[in-house]
Amino acid sequence: MKTIILLIYITILSIQISLCQVVSEWRGPARTGIYNETKLLKKWPEKGPKLLWSATDLPKGNSSASIGNNIIYLTGLKDNMDLLIALDMKGAIKWQTSYGRAWDKSFPESRSTPTVEKDRIYVSSGLGDVACINANNGKIFWVVKTNEKFGGTTGRWGIAESLLVFDNKVFYTAGGDKTTTIALNKLTGETIWMTEGLMDNPSYSSPILIEKSGKMQLISVAEKNILGISPADGKIEWKFDFGKYCQENRNNHATTPLYYNNQIYVSSGYDHKSVMLNLSDDLTSVSIAWVDSVLDNHLGGVLRVGNYIYGSNWLNNSMGRWVCLDWKTGKVQYETTWINKGSIIYAEDNLYCYEEKTGNIALVNATPEKFEITSSFKVPLGTGPHWAHPVISDGILYIRHSNALMAYDIKNTNI
Repeated sequence: MKTIILLIYITILSIQISLCQVVSEWRGPARTGIYNETKLLKKWPEKGPKLLWSATDLPKGNSSASIGNNIIYLTGLKDNMDLLIALDMKGAIKWQTSYGRAWDKSFPESRSTPTVEKDRIYVSSGLGDVACINANNGKIFWVVKTNEKFGGTTGRWGIAESLLVFDNKVFYTAGGDKTTTIALNKLTGETIWMTEGLMDNPSYSSPILIEKSGKMQLISVAEKNILGISPADGKIEWKFDFGKYCQENRNNHATTPLYYNNQIYVSSGYDHKSVMLNLSDDLTSVSIAWVDSVLDNHLGGVLRVGNYIYGSNWLNNSMGRWVCLDWKTGKVQYETTWINKGSIIYAEDNLYCYEEKTGNIALVNATPEKFEITSSFKVPLGTGPHWAHPVISDGILYIRHSNALMAYDIKNTNI
């Protein structure tokens, strides 16, 4: 009995250690959009918080910033190649590494947010090249051209996945008839497993990893299906036909799923339905809890605060409203117009809403009663759509706008 208890403890401890190895990644801790920051400003000056520094003339991209090893990491586009860019903490470029073929049609700018795990960075390119790079000097450890090796496919705008790392594996959605998701050895790039093929393409979303009763599961959204995959062996433990809730030929899903209390929330733009799924206790099946037609999130992500979901919806490609839903029922708490749809993150009782059309950022009380803006300002630098999601780290708000990165001081020094 003591031996069994010890083995269980070691297993749980190894899971906790593995989860803690990821320093920085897409949408922050556990990919939730929730940043565990404190002592932040509750109201900004009229012209916005203090701009500490800015970096301009960066290779164009829509990835968010990742911070680790006292370095800021981004991806960008140059000469039809995706680059990993490393900046010091004042915005000066330390090095740049070309790691994979960029998407070569419309909207080619890089989109994969670097996943930082200790001294290694994991990124994917617009044409499906998966790379592991030295976080300190930019040296490439390995690259796998997944489209060629696994018969991988792309949607109409290439690949936008931000890679998920767990245990000894890095996961990537290849798509196609040979496989759907693959697991590569994070140290060598060698194949560990391939799921069965579902004749499905990758979407533009990034997966999450969940845990229940010591069991882990990868939740991934492909073009047609939502999948629950065993990270140990690649077995597809359940799949849900999300395509029937979407408009035909517009399965351009870009929203990372949410997980809480045995439920999974998935949203997508273009007047698609969003769904709340009940996950069985043994993680082998799902059922519908509710379906919503208001919060069809396009590109900006959604998040859960308490028992409520926050995000923006799609009215058309150039407009959307800000929405709050009840997590348990899907009931609409509010649907409010503010300039345009956009990305959203959360820290210390506030939503940070970054509208994608003209680059205004609002500080909003995270309350289901109403969309209450306490402060706002407009991003002054960069070009094109404002599609990169904001990031908060050590009291600094990082805003990427294509070829520019800005760092704003949002610490409350009076506390």
